[in-house]
Amino acid sequence: MTRNARAGEPPTFATHECAVAEEAEIANRSRLAWKEEQLRVWDLLQLFTPWLLLTISTAIYFSWVLPASGEHFLPEGASVLGLVAVSVPWVLFGHTLPIRKRTLRPVSAGFFLAGLLALCVTLMAYSDIFLVFTIAGFFHAYLLRPWPLGVLGVLATSVALNGSAMRVWADPTPGTLAEFILIVAVQTAAIGVGILLTARSEPEERKREKLVERLEAALHENAGLHAQLVAQARESGAQDERQRLAGEIHDTLAQGLAGIITQLQAAERSARVRGESEEHVARALRLARSSLTEARRSVRALAPQELGRAHLPDALRTLTERWSRDEGMSAQMEVTGTREPLSPAIEVSLFRVAQESLTNVAKHADASRVGVTLSYTGTEVLLDVRDDGRGFAKGVGTGFGLTSMRQRIRGVGGHIEVQSAPGEGTSVSVRVPAIAPGGPRAQGETDR
Repeated sequence: MTRNARAGEPPTFATHECAVAEEAEIANRSRLAWKEEQLRVWDLLQLFTPWLLLTISTAIYFSWVLPASGEHFLPEGASVLGLVAVSVPWVLFGHTLPIRKRTLRPVSAGFFLAGLLALCVTLMAYSDIFLVFTIAGFFHAYLLRPWPLGVLGVLATSVALNGSAMRVWADPTPGTLAEFILIVAVQTAAIGVGILLTARSEPEERKREKLVERLEAALHENAGLHAQLVAQARESGAQDERQRLAGEIHDTLAQGLAGIITQLQAAERSARVRGESEEHVARALRLARSSLTEARRSVRALAPQELGRAHLPDALRTLTERWSRDEGMSAQMEVTGTREPLSPAIEVSLFRVAQESLTNVAKHADASRVGVTLSYTGTEVLLDVRDDGRGFAKGVGTGFGLTSMRQRIRGVGGHIEVQSAPGEGTSVSVRVPAIAPGGPRAQGETDR
């Protein structure tokens, strides 16, 4: 391996930096995952609990309590249904939408809780089953800020819940009142402590959650920069090697062939003067000129000829159409997203993978249709080659062609995945970073 070729390998510090970033990401996720999950579950509980409790209460009332009491739907059932109909928009516009839009304010939240408790007390006058719906007040109290207002909300909910359940308002005896006050005090203290602790810890948890999001975004950006660094390092080394080979070809093969042509031209003139046969000399002259043309082509372009004449999407379309004609098989080429210029190394790698995949389809797949899709997503470029052929079992597709494709894509910081099963066709999916070229598109050497 030459010095210039080794220059194409990624620097050690970049690899180390990527490994450290990955370890940091894993450590942060494992340390904070359970806290994030707690916050997510609690948010969902606050959002959906009133709806769940209202649905359960209403369903049990109309399916069991009302028929069991012997009452007709009118007038009691109609009244309860009307109160439920009022509760639905009250919960929607006072609780659900403000939470979803993050527009919940202390005054509006307190007003909503007061209206909610009024509806619950009215519903509990018809049936105790709506005690279940009243529990939603405790969940909403956690949203009230500052925390003393939340504790007051718990107290109000507890008074409404236990006052209706214990019939304190209908028959207030000293024993009933003492029991009622004790239950309300214990319930308010128990739930209020939770509100106090949540008020102190939740802001820190929210800040930590945002910090984790920013950290993950930074790590993702670092991973993209690392992939770009690897690709640029490899491309730089490959470019140096191309320049070295081009110089050697120009200084040896091309100049030697030019000298042969000069000598043969002189021999041709001598043969014409002496009247000798020119057949062999003319043949050697044609061969030498052909070799010189090939040497110059190698100097100018060490990439596929299709990419020398067109950009990647057009080159892939030309490749697919020509392959379809040659193989007599239906093949469709599709491009999605906004086309962007790519590094020559990435374009060559994608083109070669598509070429090798189509070759494999022709050799092994026995397919009737093939689809090639090139997708520009902004930060990445995706290439998919799919066929409806015979497929292969897991572990079978380990030939030289697939190995070469994996090495080529890995060399530009990408990833390739081959999916197949017997009778279900084969899919080759490639993902590479969308790295723009560092200079003009054609950076090949010209004939000197």
